[in-house]
Amino acid sequence: MRWTVHSEKSLYTDPWIDLRIAEVELPGGRRIAHRLLRRPPGAGAVVCDDQDRVLLLWRHRFITDTWGYEIPMGGVLPGESTMAAAARETEEETGWRPGPLRPLLYAQPSNGLTDSEHHVFVTDSAERVGAPTDHWESERITWLPLARVPELVRERTLVSGTSMNALLYLYATRPRP
Repeated sequence: MRWTVHSEKSLYTDPWIDLRIAEVELPGGRRIAHRLLRRPPGAGAVVCDDQDRVLLLWRHRFITDTWGYEIPMGGVLPGESTMAAAARETEEETGWRPGPLRPLLYAQPSNGLTDSEHHVFVTDSAERVGAPTDHWESERITWLPLARVPELVRERTLVSGTSMNALLYLYATRPRP
């Protein structure tokens, strides 16, 4: 059932995306033109505190015209480790410097369309270092109980795929206080 790639070429490229078209052969011999996005990796963090709360951004996404909670996350700079990127993004977007990070989740959020890889880390502490430097990232930053995660999913205020995956995974695997 493996598809064979015969060619791939760029249709549009900028620093964020590379929109491409690939000529692929399906099992059975049929060939199709398939569009795909090549993307640099992303990294984020689930920041917890000693009250079993998680640090979340409340933000608007103009593409879907929706509001929702998300973990801090962004792109990995050239030469930067995914863990360093997660720490940097957390501090820039929230004003909180995460404590020691450890891997939580690796995801390919839409692997039928893009090669984007998301690396999510978790920490049990953070230090407030000031206001977010990326103030345009969110309307507000809040600490919410991890126990509320299923409710946020039900009410559709947690819809970002990577944020939802990371928070539900942590909720399912974390020992309850």
